Parts: sequence; C-alpha cells; structure tokens
Amino acid sequence: MPKDEQLHKSKIGGQALIEGIMMRGVHQSAMAVRLPDQSIDLEVWPTQKEKDPFRSLKKVPFVRGIFNMIDSLVVGYRCMMKSAEKAGLEEEEEPSRFEQWLQEKFGDALMKGLMVVSGVLGVVLALVLFLFLPTLVVWALGLVLPVAPVKSLLEGIIKMAIFLTYLALIGKMPEIRRTFEYHGAEHKTIACFEAGEELTVENVKKQTRFHPRCGTSFLFLVLLIGILLFSVVTVSNPLLRTALRIVLLPAMVGITYELIRLAGRYDNVCTRIISWPGLRIQRLTTREPDDSQIEVALAAFRPCIPENLEEDRW
Repeated sequence: MPKDEQLHKSKIGGQALIEGIMMRGVHQSAMAVRLPDQSIDLEVWPTQKEKDPFRSLKKVPFVRGIFNMIDSLVVGYRCMMKSAEKAGLEEEEEPSRFEQWLQEKFGDALMKGLMVVSGVLGVVLALVLFLFLPTLVVWALGLVLPVAPVKSLLEGIIKMAIFLTYLALIGKMPEIRRTFEYHGAEHKTIACFEAGEELTVENVKKQTRFHPRCGTSFLFLVLLIGILLFSVVTVSNPLLRTALRIVLLPAMVGITYELIRLAGRYDNVCTRIISWPGLRIQRLTTREPDDSQIEVALAAFRPCIPENLEEDRW
C-alpha cells in the first residue's frame, strides 16, 4: 500500500455498471458483478492490447485525450452490456414471440447489431442535444434579440442546463440510483487506496465519494472549454456552428483531458478551482454505497494494483 497520501495519486480508474464495477489499472483491468445468487463474479483481463496501433498516440499530450476517451467508452460499453446480462437484468422479462423468432433466426449477430445501432443512436442523440439544439435555440433568439455578443455564453448555459437536468432526472430512477451508488463505491475505494489505508469495507466507508478524475467532471469541463473556444467564433449560421463544434470536439477533449490529469495529480489552488465544479456535480452522479456494493468495488479493484506501485503513479 502507498505510505504517503500526499505523493501517491493512483492511475487506477473505473466505471459503475449494472450491479457491478469495472476498474482499469496499469497492467490489468477487472469487472466485478453481484450475481442474482448474491455471489460476486470477477473477470480480469490485460489493460493493454497486444497490438494497439494507437498506443504511441495515447501518450502524446493534447492528442492522447481523444484516443483514451474512445478506448474508455468502448470498454465501458462492453462491460455495461456484460454486467446487465450477468446481473440477470435481461432475464427479468419474458421475451415476446417476435423476439424469440429474431433470436432463433439471427442469434448473437442480432444482439451485436442492436448494440451497434443503440450506440450510434446514443451518439446522434448527444450531438442533437448538446451541439445542434443549443445552437438552434440561440440562433432563433438572435432573430428577435441582440444576443450576438453573448452567443457562446448562452449556448453554453443551455448545454449545462440540459446536462444537469438530465442527471437530476435519471437519478430519480431506482435502477440508475443503484448505479450511482456503485459509482460512489468506486470513488471511495480509489480514495482509500490513495490514502494508504488497508482496503477493507470499514476503511472505504470513511472516504469521500467525490474524486477529481471522475467522468462527470470531465464532461462538465468539456462543456466549459467549448464555451471558451467558441467565444472567438463569429459564424452565425447554426449548421456551420454545429459543424465547427464537431470538428473542434477532439481539441476540446484533448484540453480537458490534460486539465483532468493535472487535477488528479496535484493539490493546489489552481487544481482545486479546476476540480470544484465537477466535484459539486458529482453530488448528482454518486450516492453513498452500502457494504455489499463496497465489497464489489474491492473485488474489482484488487486485481488492478500493480506489484510495483511506482508504475501506478498518476
């Protein structure tokens, strides 16, 4: 265990799943899921692929952000689908005759196809809500009000309002609330390790559920960086502004990734300012976990600890 809580900042990060948690370490990643019989299912795999054509790019400052984000999204989505299956979520409802016929005719190819389609639809919905809709609303306001000087600011406010409203609403759903509890267990477990304490349920419970390297903070900073970048853009056509936002998205992600790295590694006035908004928003995306959820987080975390802790320094 690390002895100096001020010096050791772990690279290990994770994601809450359906009744489980996925953790990614320097060498190994793991996924732990609470099964219907209350046992914990654990999968462990190498973090780095044997053949990764983008490995070198994942180390280049301001470039690595977009590649690491895509990699995290792909791995996280696969683990989310697996956790739903392991937790028995897909067995709760009896499939209809039509669904049974589709399964018999197309088998696993159907499920893979549906996963791809749902992923594409999710990306399209995100682009509409966070890129096109705010631009369109502000453009319409510009027809009747002189909003040109604060156009980027208004678009940013609308995006953040959509983002926060979405988080607040889905947090009311029982299933999502449980996922947010696992999210809290993930953060508290990492905090316990970084504090140099023994990884036990009691020690984890004492830790904070807020962490500066959280994906929630990352998304908020992407929105904020977008406001700053577009404060110098004078294009008024909503379609062109949306297209420019898509083109500049890798730059926004790259800058945000570097800021998150700084916030996760250092503790000073600047990093506290960077982290403060995201830590506040984490009150919406994390909940206090129970002992059983912490047990799952510990099961996922332990295989990710490298033998040489120097390799784990953020």
